[in-house]
Amino acid sequence: MMFPLSISKDEVMQFPLRHYEGKIVVAATEEQIEEAMREINQHGVVGFDTEAKPTFKKGQVRNIGLIQVATEQKVYLLRTHQLGIMDSVHHFLENDEILKVGIGLKDDYNLLDRLRPFEPAGFLDLNDTFEELGAENIGARNLAAMILEIRISKSAQTSNWEVDQLTKKQLLYAATDAWICLEIYKKLDGWGYL
Repeated sequence: MMFPLSISKDEVMQFPLRHYEGKIVVAATEEQIEEAMREINQHGVVGFDTEAKPTFKKGQVRNIGLIQVATEQKVYLLRTHQLGIMDSVHHFLENDEILKVGIGLKDDYNLLDRLRPFEPAGFLDLNDTFEELGAENIGARNLAAMILEIRISKSAQTSNWEVDQLTKKQLLYAATDAWICLEIYKKLDGWGYL
């Protein structure tokens, strides 16, 4: 299977708009996060992403408000803005036995490290993989179109990830971002690129 190495905005817009349609687990308390991590740790490969509350002034610090982890069965949304990086999450971030697949992870590393220093282990950045394969267009939206032939919405990207109750739009956006990472990985693996 060969996929296009570049894609235009117009071509992206031709694909059907899709989002994650499976089970979403929101973990906001210590108990919920511990339970989520027990389930996540049973998987060898997961999709990974984070969301941070946007800043609109120079010098303002962005903080991770959410860590998203996609498995075959569920997407877990770990609300870190109140509890920080708990020990179980910290261990997961440094665990090289679980492959965490994301897109454009450098920013995630920096923001997570500021919350609680860690040594990233077991991460695969699909942007790096696609650059090595010669792709000219990278990033979540382009890769979703090039590999999964779907269009994903980025309209909730700059919303407030620290609100008490996430909206349905935020839940779907956050879950979709982690889900596509796992789906793209599975396609590449199936095609023999990894």
